[in-house]
Amino acid sequence: MAEQSNPWATPDTQTVIEPVLVPASPSAVSASAAPASPVRVARGYASGRVGRSGTPPVIPPPDLPDFDRGDDDDPVKRNQRIMKWLGGGAILVVAIGLIVILVSVITNNATTPGGLFNRQAEAPSDTRPELARRCPPPSIPPDNPNPGGEEVPPGPRTTDSESGISYKQYGDPWHSLTSPWRDQGELKITYHIGQDFITEPDYDGSGSDYHATILSGHVPAAVNDGMVLDLHCVGDQIAADVRVSFYPKGNQLEQLEARDLTLGGRPARLLKFRLHFNTPGLRAKSELVSIALVDLGKPEAAILYVSIPDTHKQFDIVADEAPESIRPV
Repeated sequence: MAEQSNPWATPDTQTVIEPVLVPASPSAVSASAAPASPVRVARGYASGRVGRSGTPPVIPPPDLPDFDRGDDDDPVKRNQRIMKWLGGGAILVVAIGLIVILVSVITNNATTPGGLFNRQAEAPSDTRPELARRCPPPSIPPDNPNPGGEEVPPGPRTTDSESGISYKQYGDPWHSLTSPWRDQGELKITYHIGQDFITEPDYDGSGSDYHATILSGHVPAAVNDGMVLDLHCVGDQIAADVRVSFYPKGNQLEQLEARDLTLGGRPARLLKFRLHFNTPGLRAKSELVSIALVDLGKPEAAILYVSIPDTHKQFDIVADEAPESIRPV
């Protein structure tokens, strides 16, 4: 209690200045007999608790981060703490991703020949025309010199400027097409120009008519700017398509002729065959077919397709005359 009455007492730690001891001298010895004077305290310092107990002064530890300190109200510290968490999370995600990729690469190398990075690129999709894919140009082009144009036969003609050919036109009962014919085979050829007539109207009682036809069309056959066509392959594919498109199912083919020739000075292929079938309600039991395929020196081949039912055999000659009359336009 007496300590609190000292006017120099403060909460701070006090420093006591001890008197300096000087080696004994004669004057000091005589002075030692005198009564000791009280210890003086330097001005500005209090005697304090240390001076009283005689223990050394206690130096407080340096300030350390107080993690228990509630600093949520400090936006700067709060944002810094959030950024540390986010940065640590991002580093963790990147590390996990690298581990997953490394494991995937190692696993793929063990199970897949060539590994992930040695895999060859897939070939581009085949964008060639259907006929070009089925009948690619021969590696050695055939010797088909163009002997020059041939004289156009006299008389009426049907001209198919889209296909690039003209051919003989016939009178009654033949009439110009009023609607195109579309096959349902692999090549999906549409015949826009030609002649036909009905040989058996409403033969099945459902409004279907049976026809004799002379049809012309064209089909993209070459690759890009290539001009060489495999007329043998192309002709066989067209014959297969007309069989499944225009004739009763289960028809039987009787091959009559297949030869290379020149039509209008251009390389050509001629197929001639008879299809046999038996359909309830249809009087015709077979049909004569001729297909002429002409290489006009461009990526598309011209086609002439003639069909004559056996109920009208008087027109069989058309299967020979019409192809032979073909001329380029």
